[in-house]
Amino acid sequence: MRRGVAVVTGGAGGIGRAVAQRLTRDGYRVASWDLSVKAPDAALALAVDVTDEDATRHAAQETCAKLGPIRALVINAGILGPVARAWEVPLAETRRVLETNLLSGFATTGAVIPAMLRNPLPDRGRIVLMGSAVGKEGSALAGAYAASKAGLMALAKVLGKELATEGILVNAIAPTVVRTPMEATLDPAQRADKLRRIPMGRFAEAEEVAAMVSFLCGPDCSFSTGAVFDLSGGRLHD
Repeated sequence: MRRGVAVVTGGAGGIGRAVAQRLTRDGYRVASWDLSVKAPDAALALAVDVTDEDATRHAAQETCAKLGPIRALVINAGILGPVARAWEVPLAETRRVLETNLLSGFATTGAVIPAMLRNPLPDRGRIVLMGSAVGKEGSALAGAYAASKAGLMALAKVLGKELATEGILVNAIAPTVVRTPMEATLDPAQRADKLRRIPMGRFAEAEEVAAMVSFLCGPDCSFSTGAVFDLSGGRLHD
């Protein structure tokens, strides 16, 4: 498998930073697309609003011009949103979560897939979408987040089928809570409840998520596409 350029959205944050660092060690030249430019030192840090179609297209062009052809895309940008019952959240707040977590997936793949299709066959690229255990199970007080992540995992399944003969593999990951600055903002009662539901009795580490991304973007993953890989410490079983 050829290594080349990997794009990580949300590359300045906890999971995104770990993914960017791991893919760099794997031999990729990494570009971080994030509102923040505080990406790992080895990465090309671009300030990108990944919910904006024009911004993502411009970022794809700039990434290719500065680093070369894009061969991996990790869609990781996301926010939790309000902690409240779904019908009590103002629609503007729900829309913000859906745009950041789900519509950004459409905008980003819309910008990157055409570039990947210009790569030579048989291996044109890999795409990984960061879903969530919450998107499989649903979770009280996180309606917009759960819906957005469920949608993102469905998008991975759709793209996996649409690109199955095009040399691009598309998969998703469904982690449980990961120890990051975002996790630290959880309400203590909500945090305790989430921890209680994990048989292994701990949250995932960002580096563990990065390791799974590394596999999905690496040469040992050659026949998996349109799949959702659990990373839940035993919490998920379907």
